[in-house]
Amino acid sequence: MDLSEKVVLITGASRGIGAAAAYRFAEAGARVVLLARNGERVAEVAGEIGQSALAVPCDVSRYWEVEAAVGAALSTFGRLDVLVGNAGVIEPIARLAEVDPVAWSSAIDVNLKGILHGMRAALPVMLEQGGGTVLTISSGAAHGPVEGWSSYCASKAGAYMLTRMCHKEYGAAGIRALGLSPGTVATEMQREIKASGINPVSRLDWSDHIPADWPARALVWMCGPEADRWLGEDISLRDEDIRRAVGLV
Repeated sequence: MDLSEKVVLITGASRGIGAAAAYRFAEAGARVVLLARNGERVAEVAGEIGQSALAVPCDVSRYWEVEAAVGAALSTFGRLDVLVGNAGVIEPIARLAEVDPVAWSSAIDVNLKGILHGMRAALPVMLEQGGGTVLTISSGAAHGPVEGWSSYCASKAGAYMLTRMCHKEYGAAGIRALGLSPGTVATEMQREIKASGINPVSRLDWSDHIPADWPARALVWMCGPEADRWLGEDISLRDEDIRRAVGLV
């Protein structure tokens, strides 16, 4: 896919799916704006990509920081075409009667409010341009409970509803909103899950997880018209037909 002259903003871009997506979007010709709390690491990713990348230290749980990052994208590259809401945390992993309420709330701030903050900052820009694409990293946990993951499941379910809301309110105005449920991915998050030992996901072998490059390639594919049949919904990388369409099979 040719994304030349397009500008893509990716949250949680210092590692995992976010970093892999940065490389894939840049490879497709896009200019990429990379956000992460780890400013040093996200700067390294941007440096590896080159002049078409901009690193912005940002905590997505703080709206003013996300708003400032969108402003930096506009002042540097002049527009914003794609938002990838990827930043997320799995902790705290604990059952409801034992979970730390403060840590639980912090996860909601990142996983749910962070998605809202990205949409709220990016949508006015996209609407003024006449359209854009909003991609959110979802999860099977958005659609079913997983023991010990109450904050993750609740926040991902809320993020899925934000995708549906975005499509309902702005689909007719040229905004393409979709979610990607990648399945289990070989990232640092899986190491945290494995260490918990609390549910079947934690007992998966490392070889059971897909590489971060697979969802990265899917995100680029989702920017094209072939993905339009899923507007307002989640696309699952567990689906063999989707993997085939993306070119993963």
